[in-house]
Amino acid sequence: MKDKKVKQKISEGLEEIPLLDVHTHLDAAHLSARGLHDILLYHMVVSDLVSAGCPSRARLPENPYEPEIVRRIEEAIPYLEKIQNTGMYWGLKIILQDLYGWNEAITLTNWRRLDAIIREKSFDPYWHRMVLEAAKIRRSCTELWRKRDGSQDDLLQYSLEWAFFTRTQWGVNDIPLYELELAWNQPEPSQPLPVTLGNQRVNNSKRIQSLENVHSALDHYLERIPFNNIISTAQHFSTDINYLVPSKPMMVSALTRRSHASTRDRDIYASYLLDGFLSRLEGTGQKIVYQFSIGAEPLPYETGSKLRQDTIFELATIIDRHPKLQFQAFLSSEHANQAMCTLARELPNLSLAGYWWHNFFPGSIRKVIDQRLDMLSVNKQVGFFSDAYTVEWSYAKACLVRNQLADVLEEKIKQGQYSLNDGLKIARAVLYDTPISLNGMVPNENS
Repeated sequence: MKDKKVKQKISEGLEEIPLLDVHTHLDAAHLSARGLHDILLYHMVVSDLVSAGCPSRARLPENPYEPEIVRRIEEAIPYLEKIQNTGMYWGLKIILQDLYGWNEAITLTNWRRLDAIIREKSFDPYWHRMVLEAAKIRRSCTELWRKRDGSQDDLLQYSLEWAFFTRTQWGVNDIPLYELELAWNQPEPSQPLPVTLGNQRVNNSKRIQSLENVHSALDHYLERIPFNNIISTAQHFSTDINYLVPSKPMMVSALTRRSHASTRDRDIYASYLLDGFLSRLEGTGQKIVYQFSIGAEPLPYETGSKLRQDTIFELATIIDRHPKLQFQAFLSSEHANQAMCTLARELPNLSLAGYWWHNFFPGSIRKVIDQRLDMLSVNKQVGFFSDAYTVEWSYAKACLVRNQLADVLEEKIKQGQYSLNDGLKIARAVLYDTPISLNGMVPNENS
């Protein structure tokens, strides 16, 4: 009974701690779900469904047509019973039960009734605020292009996701150049390319063919960063890239092979662009955080967890070479967490945040929390980000993280490492205080 009371006190204490969500994909045009599809067909649930045998593997488009919504929902429903064991299904249940009062199994005969409930709520101008209040999320950071007309600025802050210089694509070796080239042809920041680009290229009027083109494109990119409107830039470090410091002659030579680039050429492109961008960014003196994801690599439809041990120390070299920049890692590889913690202990300008993609499952979250609390100071770790596309999934992920954090804190209290007050103070630091001091989040206390 005593242990139960400790767990209950921890859970009650965590419920009172507000959250700051340092990375999402919330869209100011529709912060809440527009229908059942925005909840049920969240891409992490789609991956669960695929594992159960559901034939559609692609993400639902950002703005799907109604016939496609109906087809995908009805295709998915027969497979729901097979994913009831998963962490994402638990999140789905939390959303439907807590927010919509729905306790029935979703079937082919009742899903339209549930869909109607969700759609009705989406028309309530205060619904998204009520959901965020229920989660005690005081501010969320999302992609700059999702700012829209700025009508949700009191709830949102922004991160620049535009060109990804060091993210590979399935079978496309000149992708670093194409990413920069696309931005060079745009007058202002736009939305990033999808995780799986495939053959969806456009013909750019300006093409990167020379070193002069590279430098002009990098200058264009930096000049168009709206530093007054962002607190971070979000990138990805692919582990398939061997990071090096290429010379100008190496880059010039690699550019001549763009039409038939090898993986070695890709590594040269990526490393040269990265160093050029970081040097320019460092020279501005701007205090934005360079957030980067790591540990997930492209598959034909989504990604898998993958991280070479060598990449971790290649990153250490990059981060150490730019001491005036603040770097923050989103890690998707559970086994690499301990190694990343050792880097964050020794590199003053590296911090770790949350549980990204293939780490966002209860068992992995507990392990990551436990290791980071033991290895890192509270001002070098951010305890939560949702990566959500709707506030409903922000809510569910906040519930999942609080639940796992409560388990970890209970164990540390039981073994005498923390007192109850210590545990709750530490939790508040990583969930709320550090996102303010490290990420520049500004809480909206009236949300």
